[in-house]
Amino acid sequence: MKRLNLFLGAAALIAVSLTASPAVMAQENGNRDEDGKVVRGPYETNRFGDNWFIGVGGGINILWNEGFTADNLKIAPSIDANFGKWFTPAVGMRLGYQGINAQVWSPTATVLGPTLDVDTQMYLEKLGYMYVHGDFLWNMSDALGGYKETRFWNFVPYLHAGYFRSYGLDGLDFADNEIAGGAGLLHNLRLAERLDLIVDMRATVVNGRVRGAAGVAVLPTVTMGLAVDLGWPVFVRTSSVLAEVETAFVDQIAALEAAAMALEIANVSLQEENAALTASNGKLGKEVKTLKAKVDKLTVEETDFFNEMGPAVVYFNIGKVVLDDREMQHMDFIARNILEKVDQQTKIHITVAGTADGTTGTLKRNQYLSKARGEYVMNLLTQKYGISKDRIVLHPEVIAKPATPALSRTVTITF
Repeated sequence: MKRLNLFLGAAALIAVSLTASPAVMAQENGNRDEDGKVVRGPYETNRFGDNWFIGVGGGINILWNEGFTADNLKIAPSIDANFGKWFTPAVGMRLGYQGINAQVWSPTATVLGPTLDVDTQMYLEKLGYMYVHGDFLWNMSDALGGYKETRFWNFVPYLHAGYFRSYGLDGLDFADNEIAGGAGLLHNLRLAERLDLIVDMRATVVNGRVRGAAGVAVLPTVTMGLAVDLGWPVFVRTSSVLAEVETAFVDQIAALEAAAMALEIANVSLQEENAALTASNGKLGKEVKTLKAKVDKLTVEETDFFNEMGPAVVYFNIGKVVLDDREMQHMDFIARNILEKVDQQTKIHITVAGTADGTTGTLKRNQYLSKARGEYVMNLLTQKYGISKDRIVLHPEVIAKPATPALSRTVTITF
């Protein structure tokens, strides 16, 4: 036990010497600009899984109660376990566990110390405890001296608060639960990229009921251990990221500038072409107006022509529903010189009226002939001459008492 106390006392002396050292800000190299000024953030935001750490350590504590003197103090063992994350190089949080037991000399017998020590004539109280706490960490070295990944020593003060439970040892019937808090000082000494030696000095303030007494109890603790970094363990300064991007894309930037210059030249050329096209468009507009006036005049003339033109007639032989060669030439003339023009340039419907002589043959036969002759001519117009079928109206007719029977065997085309 004496060797343990000697080792843990040495850890406390190391922590005190580190805290008192004037070299806390003298470690800076590699994190200054060309003028020697410390370079600080902003820093690139890391992923959620980066910059975590876990640490364990062991050390000593001393329980001091209000009204006690140095004669009442006694060293006891303590352990630490912590899990946390750095959100920026200077700001972090962690969750921790501290515990084992605490000891103190009491001038009177208590449930925690009922046996008198003959050498000291005092009663040694022993109690077990556990302290589950949350810590707000502030890395003073990074905050004031600028972030430096390879810095050997980081000086980190912090505040803590949490749940404190005490209990009797060796079957003693005693327990108490309290809210506790305090402040601490964490020293991180870099051993490797992901491994640190940690020296943690903490003072915890809690109600004296944790040992069955009145007043306030204070539990100073010093522990030493190791911490391991998890995930990506470093931070990247935003200015560094921007500098790398600018260097990596300098060729692309030059190419874009050249492309912008070429586009500007092309834009000037297009503006000149646009001016020329605008002038040409004005000239064409005038020509369109002139042509439109001519078309309107032509349309009026054509309309007058078709209104004045009489019907066209083709003649069939008696009992026939097809034209002979002479009348086919007549039909061809009508279609190519009159009907085709009507179909393409006007909106006039064409009426095809097939007729038959009612003085010869039966009524049923004559009705068939008039319809068949009309359909025959309609098919010629659509299939041979390409006139749209929806512009043609078919009208079959039987003439009961024609003046000249030969002239009643016809197909009449009107507009």
